[in-house]
Amino acid sequence: MSSFVMTAAEREEFLSGVHVGILAVERAGRAPLAVPVWYDYSPGGELLIWMDRDTVKDRSIRAAGRLSLVAQDENPPYKYVTVEGPVVANDSPPTREQALRIAGRYWPEEQARAYVDSALGETSVLVRVRPEKWLSNDQSKS
Repeated sequence: MSSFVMTAAEREEFLSGVHVGILAVERAGRAPLAVPVWYDYSPGGELLIWMDRDTVKDRSIRAAGRLSLVAQDENPPYKYVTVEGPVVANDSPPTREQALRIAGRYWPEEQARAYVDSALGETSVLVRVRPEKWLSNDQSKS
């Protein structure tokens, strides 16, 4: 039986592709929070997630100090990567360049700029995560 597990390079390359991530973070006395998010990742770097401060996501991440994110391809052959790690920073907004990079993964340049111009502000926070543990599956590896 062959393994469907991706190599380190394959999983980093997959995570750096454009996917809506599902963020999962534990919450005291409740089920874990699992919500879709836009993110940015470059192989070997940190996972970056831009959100508003003092939201359920932000408060849960601050309390837990770590999170997981899964990215998947729903089209056959199915693939997914899950990354987990500690939050290394979440105390300042993203730079305009960081915000444009995140938004630009999901929208054409003009729409990304308009979104950043309207959404980036004092209530923005950039969550930076150091990937430590990975899970992956690539059904095409049969």
